[in-house]
Amino acid sequence: MEPVPAQMTVIGISKPGGPEVLLPETRPVPAPGPGEILIKVQAAGVNRPDVAQRSGSYPPPPGASDLPGLEVAGQVVALGDGVSRHKLGDSVMSLVAGGGYAPYCIAQDAQAMAVPAGLSIIEAGATPETLMTVWHNVFERGGLKPGETLLIHGGSSGIGTMAIQLAKAFGAKVIVTVGSNDKAAACVKLGADRAIDYKAEDFVAIVKEFTEGHGADVILDMVGGDYIEKNYDVAAFDGRIVQIAFLHGPKATVNFVKLMMKRLQHTGSTLRPRSNADKAAMVAAIEAKVLPLFREGRLKPLIDSTFPLTEAAEAHRRMESSQHIGKIVLTL
Repeated sequence: MEPVPAQMTVIGISKPGGPEVLLPETRPVPAPGPGEILIKVQAAGVNRPDVAQRSGSYPPPPGASDLPGLEVAGQVVALGDGVSRHKLGDSVMSLVAGGGYAPYCIAQDAQAMAVPAGLSIIEAGATPETLMTVWHNVFERGGLKPGETLLIHGGSSGIGTMAIQLAKAFGAKVIVTVGSNDKAAACVKLGADRAIDYKAEDFVAIVKEFTEGHGADVILDMVGGDYIEKNYDVAAFDGRIVQIAFLHGPKATVNFVKLMMKRLQHTGSTLRPRSNADKAAMVAAIEAKVLPLFREGRLKPLIDSTFPLTEAAEAHRRMESSQHIGKIVLTL
């Protein structure tokens, strides 16, 4: 294996702002501490929180790298003390708390997963963040069961396209809301039972009709705002609504009577600030229950586009255009 250099050229956030503030800078290559591995990055996923961090509204948690990038895939090139799960030369993919927009990135040994056979390294770089978000929110928090109906808002996003596949693999029905015919077609191709164009159709009426009045048992919502009250309308009795973002804003005026009348649960979470122990527990559950589906070829992330790391600003423009279907990945 080639020696690890002392310096690297990364993409940093020069100041809060638009995509143009993403600029190259020279940094020392970090050394892994106890329980950490150093990954030579071959692919790094681009996620909405990267855009929020770049604009100044989502600072990294204490102790995390100030560089954007929450998921990477590549080769293990250095080990910290006490590392037992991975060895030098292993091909891994991992959630990281920051630092992904770089040729080398530190990851927790307990959060890195072996790249499953059947996934390319680019697909691997697009997997950990969405997989962990969907697993935790839809299955652990939302408790989605076989035969139930999952409603996904933002069905053509990286998270949405992963959630469709995972929910179908575990025997649920899936309805998505999207903003165009192209996005609707892509979601149906992935397995969605119904794709609703929210610009042309009333999703509350259609979900009720499609479920013969039952409604959605679990709702994965990244929109918020005026969708909050609509989610209460469209939820089934004992329904679970899981909030993972607020693209329409975090404030709304809502009649909460339905929360009581329908015995709803409205929960939510963010992944990045969770403890390493929490994330390691999610990884262990995913390794047992989900990675076999990747190895069998039943699951893989939908890739929208790839950009070289040096063109990270273009990747962010693509994400902010909201024209993407699936994941945007930086390659090295």
